[in-house]
Amino acid sequence: MRTVLRKLENEAGAEIAEAALVLPLVFTFLLGIVWFGRAFNIYSTITQAAQQGAIAAARPSCATCGNTFASNATVDGAIVAVLQASRLDPAQILGPTAPDPPACAGGGCTNTTHNIRVCRSVILNPPAGTTPPDQCGTTVRFQYPFKAYFPSTSLNLQTITLTGQGQSRTEN
Repeated sequence: MRTVLRKLENEAGAEIAEAALVLPLVFTFLLGIVWFGRAFNIYSTITQAAQQGAIAAARPSCATCGNTFASNATVDGAIVAVLQASRLDPAQILGPTAPDPPACAGGGCTNTTHNIRVCRSVILNPPAGTTPPDQCGTTVRFQYPFKAYFPSTSLNLQTITLTGQGQSRTEN
């Protein structure tokens, strides 16, 4: 009877030791899933915001006024609205580091008050090695920082810069 009791006590101690070794790994894995999901959510939001900004920039502000396009403040407002709806801070927006796309006739790029790069009358998706008629439009780009919290890993408090980019054909 005593030997059976000793075996049961020893097995219970082993289970506690196994749980003490495995639970931190499982917790770190689950925490990684949560933070990866948050990073993907932020990336999706900034991409949607950039696309909404590009649509706002490419459409005329007045149908009867000619080719008067929306101001940078209007584009900025469209992007900030999307970011604030997802509880992202527009003050953290970083300017893009990529080179500007090639311009069509009269094209150019400017920055808004939130470091958002708006390029009007630029070539969208320039073809490689072919010469069909170029598609002109508007691109909007910016970057947003994401700080990951992975305790006990080398990724703890690392800042990852996510890039949001949107484009839209110019409507006349």
